[in-house]
Amino acid sequence: MIYDIAIIGGGPAGYTAAELAGKSGLKTVLFEKNALGGVCLNEGCIPTKTLLYSAKVFNTAKDSAKYGISCENINYDLSKIIARKNKVVRKLVAGIRAKMTEAGVEVVTGEAIIKETTVICNGQTYEAKKLILCAGSETVIPPIPGLKETGFWTSREALDNKEVPESLLIIGGGVIGIEFASFFNTLGAKVVVVEMLDEILGGMDKELSGLLRQELTKKGIEFHLTTKVISVNNNQVEIEKDGEKQLIHTSQILLSAGRKPVLKGITVNEYMQTSNPNIYACGDITGFSLLAHTAVREAEVAVEHILRNFSPSCGGGRGEAMSYKAIPGVVYTNPEIAGVGQTEEALQTEGIPYTVKRLPMAYSGRFVAENEQGNGVCKIIEGEDGSILGVHILGNPASEIIVIAGIAIEKGMKAEALKAMVFPHPTVGEIIKETL
Repeated sequence: MIYDIAIIGGGPAGYTAAELAGKSGLKTVLFEKNALGGVCLNEGCIPTKTLLYSAKVFNTAKDSAKYGISCENINYDLSKIIARKNKVVRKLVAGIRAKMTEAGVEVVTGEAIIKETTVICNGQTYEAKKLILCAGSETVIPPIPGLKETGFWTSREALDNKEVPESLLIIGGGVIGIEFASFFNTLGAKVVVVEMLDEILGGMDKELSGLLRQELTKKGIEFHLTTKVISVNNNQVEIEKDGEKQLIHTSQILLSAGRKPVLKGITVNEYMQTSNPNIYACGDITGFSLLAHTAVREAEVAVEHILRNFSPSCGGGRGEAMSYKAIPGVVYTNPEIAGVGQTEEALQTEGIPYTVKRLPMAYSGRFVAENEQGNGVCKIIEGEDGSILGVHILGNPASEIIVIAGIAIEKGMKAEALKAMVFPHPTVGEIIKETL
């Protein structure tokens, strides 16, 4: 049998591409060597957010007196938190499998070997007219002396651990590291974060990242910036900053030094095509942002381009090109931080003039009502012509209201046009209108 499309990898890019292709009438086969949903659903986005929500509920219960509510004997059961996380993952994986069935997609479990557009899996050969590579990414393991000899965690082990360590040293202050720092700190662990850069969350707005770090420091998390891990000896971690070395004892080490594409050297055009016009690549292996929502859009662009190849009458042209103009970044700590578009640091590097408008989140009545003694900032960066270049928000629920800014940036809206829109009142999202 010859398939119209063969897709390698069942993560957000893969299952999105498969569903769209299948529903569009293309004979589609999807290969996944582990579990549908990929890293995002099984070891990343969904399980971490499930844990973080449990931590947020626990923290809200502890602070309930601020809202006139009395709670006694507040505690948590980590084994039940993990069990709920597993239940959520199973439900969503089953949902993806149901979508594949509904779309008529053949799902093959096993490791795929690729030769041009031919795929070999479990001893069987599959021929396809088009191939989409969605192989994802893997954890970076830096060559730190002594690390491999310890029982260090990656995000996979941290997600399934059923006991809170007395102390936790996290190597890496990126998104994954900071989210786990927030989770384990809320549950009572002594958390230390070691980061080589001069601020956490590299790539996000530096001012707001610093403000988040200050909030997390108040909660007891210890940060060592511009600091390198030199070696690990059992539970003794040697760090170095400005030539000075220090030993830190910890019960557990969590490695969070980033992720890297499984396949290297893949370049694509604006329609996600590789140098072979019959082979496309989407998701983390393109190496652009390693975010699930980026992967989903890349998959949509690729399949839409393929559909026009199969059936030019479905709209003509080459389809919409992939746009990276407004890719939101979110860190689901408590408080949340989110950003979309350009940062000040990026604009300064490119020599692009801009102005900044900022307001405390307390200018939103809804924020004050729901975040007793909470702090936060809404920061909007405008170009000389009044266009919105970037929006960065610290404060709950930044992950939800950043969508407004992303749409405005992608559509090239001027600040005055967005300010003229009617925002429902009272909402935290009004802070964007207030800041403009």
